[in-house]
Amino acid sequence: MIIEVKIPSPGESISTVEIAQWLVSDGDLVTKNQDLAEIESEKATLTIVSPADGQVKIVAKERVEVAVNSIACTIDDSKSAVQDKLQTEKKPAKVEQTIASSKEPEGIDIKVTPLAKKMMEQNNIQPQEVINRLTAKHVTGALQMPGVNAAPKPEGERSMERKPMSNLRKKVSERLVAVKNQTAMLTTFNEIDLTNLMQLRKNYQSQFQEKHGVKLGFMSFFAKAATLALKAFPNVNAMIDGDDIVYFKYSDIGIAVQTPRGLMVPVIRDTGSKDIATLESDIVLLANKARKGVITLDELKGGTFTITNGGVFGSLLSTPILNPPQTGILGMHTIQDRPIAVNGQVVIRPMMYVALSYDHRVIDGSESVGFLLKVKTLIENPYQMLAQSANAEEELLGL
Repeated sequence: MIIEVKIPSPGESISTVEIAQWLVSDGDLVTKNQDLAEIESEKATLTIVSPADGQVKIVAKERVEVAVNSIACTIDDSKSAVQDKLQTEKKPAKVEQTIASSKEPEGIDIKVTPLAKKMMEQNNIQPQEVINRLTAKHVTGALQMPGVNAAPKPEGERSMERKPMSNLRKKVSERLVAVKNQTAMLTTFNEIDLTNLMQLRKNYQSQFQEKHGVKLGFMSFFAKAATLALKAFPNVNAMIDGDDIVYFKYSDIGIAVQTPRGLMVPVIRDTGSKDIATLESDIVLLANKARKGVITLDELKGGTFTITNGGVFGSLLSTPILNPPQTGILGMHTIQDRPIAVNGQVVIRPMMYVALSYDHRVIDGSESVGFLLKVKTLIENPYQMLAQSANAEEELLGL
């Protein structure tokens, strides 16, 4: 039986997508739930999986726009010996052996794995016939094998490479230009002394990890501090809709994540109702899903405010760009030991520059400065994120 595998819909407003890359070749034998291809839309990257065991026939080409619900490929599950071959492919090939053949090119020692040898014997194929049909994919695969190195390019060689821009990259580009043209974006800066927060993490890291199963990072504290600051400065948690300003009574905070496919912003819902442990778990979960390419469109939708951390790449200072239609974005940066004045004395402290980019049409300068100062105060004094109590730190961490 021929099974049609169709292009899934990334969202209601999207009618076309691109096949970013096929993960299998035409005619390959595949198993049920095996990843077949990655598709890119203007909002997200999704994976097409095989609905059954069988032989794949590719219909849609890479880097060509195709309609949602059109046929991407077909799976023929009626081929004879398909199941036997699939079972054989699942067995690890640990030993390589050399096959001598009168048809081999002179002076070439052809190494064939036991699985490949068996497949050639079953189909009466000689090694020379395989060699005569070598493709770029075979060469790429060989270059990725241990011990095989590509020949170095001649020194001083001048070359170029042209690649089509992905749908995701196109959409990001359009949105970045639109932000610059359609908002009155400004940025204000401050710096934060992380001494107390770093000591807090050091004191409770092992206990926190043992109880909650995740490491205690910095992002959860900044998400918590931003949530409290958004309550104090509601204009930062708003958006323009026509001639109206919409104020959100909740906070859904997007956390920018760099992935192999580009920047994605998973959204942590209802941060006001979550403690540090829950925030940390949610951040790790969604970041991992984004990097693995399995995040859903719903997990990327919405968001009333965004946090981005250029510090993981070593950025000392930057002006983050707004994530429309939001009116504010908080930028974190690298932690650096610097001399600062404390009580009239010069001391070395772990410092971080922070930036708030904001839409001046909604947020006044005093509000932007006040918001960032609120975040600074909470991060420098983490226990202030709670009502005063005898065990404020342990309460904060859910211990």
